Amino acid sequence: MKIKISILFLLFFNLIFTQEKKIIEIIEAGSFDRNEQTNPGANILKKNDKIRVHLFHDGMNIYSDYALFFKKNNSFKASGNVVVIQGDSINLLSNYLDYDGNVRKIIATGNVDFSNNDTNLKTEILFHDRNSKEFFFEKGGIIKDSATTIKSIEGKYFQKNSKYTFNKNVEINNPEYNIESNKLDYYTKSEHAYFFGPTTIKGSDYDIYCEKGFYDTKKKSGFFTRNSKINYNNRIIEGDSLNFDDSKEFASATKNIVLTDTINKTIIKGNYAEVFKAIDSAMITKKSIAIKMVEKDSLFIKADTLFAIGPAENRIIKGRYNVRIFKQNLSGKSDKIIINQKSGLTKLLRNEISERQKQILTINEIAKINPILWNGDSQMTGDEIHITRDIRTNDLDSLKILNNAFIIEKDTLGENNFNQMKGIKLFGKFQKNELKTIELIQNTEMIYYLYDEKTKDLIGIDKAICSSIIMEIENNNIKEITFFTNPEGEVYPEEEMELNLKVLNGFNWRIEEKIEKKEEIFIK
Repeated sequence: MKIKISILFLLFFNLIFTQEKKIIEIIEAGSFDRNEQTNPGANILKKNDKIRVHLFHDGMNIYSDYALFFKKNNSFKASGNVVVIQGDSINLLSNYLDYDGNVRKIIATGNVDFSNNDTNLKTEILFHDRNSKEFFFEKGGIIKDSATTIKSIEGKYFQKNSKYTFNKNVEINNPEYNIESNKLDYYTKSEHAYFFGPTTIKGSDYDIYCEKGFYDTKKKSGFFTRNSKINYNNRIIEGDSLNFDDSKEFASATKNIVLTDTINKTIIKGNYAEVFKAIDSAMITKKSIAIKMVEKDSLFIKADTLFAIGPAENRIIKGRYNVRIFKQNLSGKSDKIIINQKSGLTKLLRNEISERQKQILTINEIAKINPILWNGDSQMTGDEIHITRDIRTNDLDSLKILNNAFIIEKDTLGENNFNQMKGIKLFGKFQKNELKTIELIQNTEMIYYLYDEKTKDLIGIDKAICSSIIMEIENNNIKEITFFTNPEGEVYPEEEMELNLKVLNGFNWRIEEKIEKKEEIFIK
């Protein structure tokens, strides 16, 4: 009984071994020869005028002009117009080919040309493992499909999932884009590329850089991380992660976003952004801030959401909700902001108020919600505030406050005393980015505390009305005041002026809202 089992086991083992270790077959050749001195152990196979050398091993046909077949080792060396055909998916051409039938491995050299259903590869040396269905080259290769050419120093092809892995100096050239990378995976059926090192993608009107990412070469869309950057329609978009879709003319970014407008010298930061190329616009939100370069002293603009709209030569930036601006010696707040890059005009606006609100809100309550600007120790409010810069020098040029213009400056010598001026409109002029003159016009009123220049004792409180007031500013403080057109006023001793007469109608001191440094623009 034991003998029968042993015989059956040996027969079964021999059958499996024979199946796994299939013998290379000689199908035909023009001539057969042997020369133990020059080629010991080899059958020398040659072609003639009608027949080429034809070998077969496990579904693979090999044709050549000359071959040395080593039956004992189950291997051969072929040369001269070598052709390897495996089913309808593999076609390999080369000058020379070494094949080990026991381990099922090929080394093809000299003008190697490998084709499958999707691509064609040309290289000088190609290694092929039939067991793992993998191809590998390490001395440079060129891969082509219908429209794309890929070059790389090293590459590996995985037949099971139609995937190439490329290393060193990878280039993908297509009529619509070019890719350069240190390392990438490319799937021939889907035409998807995955990057694992510094990579650039150049399209007709966009440049992309990343150090890890994915790109659909058919749809020209992708997702990029690690120092990712898109130069898109005169905007440079940077972020922890970027999405891009050229067919939709759309890009988005998430976390640590920097959107740079190199033409208008503006930087916008935030934690989420969307860019719409077709309408030349961008939206940035989540701790969004715009930085406008003004000499060495930049203007910082914060809003819940920022929009950059229009082409570079005529771009407009809009901010919504909780707008704050900061520049050295100048800061402000409003509900909305509009910056016209071409004209250099910046508008600070409040939200629209209803007719009902206009009826019930007092002047003081409106002053509380109006846009506000601080210049040094002076507070300025009004329904609208306009700041204009010189587009040639990028310096601040002029200031306008339209309707309900109100200036408050705390008296530095007296306690809880405030110099105040109001009018319908205000016009200011900057020199070297510092406010130098202010003019108030129409129904102007003033309350001003007068002091003896030597003793610094309070002389009295000057209360006046006139058609216009001009103020000279020095070191961000009011230095001189001039009244125009029939001023009416009187200087009152402080003790003779009642408390309610010491403030003008619409007075609202908002010092707790003042922004002292740029970090405070994020504090609500």
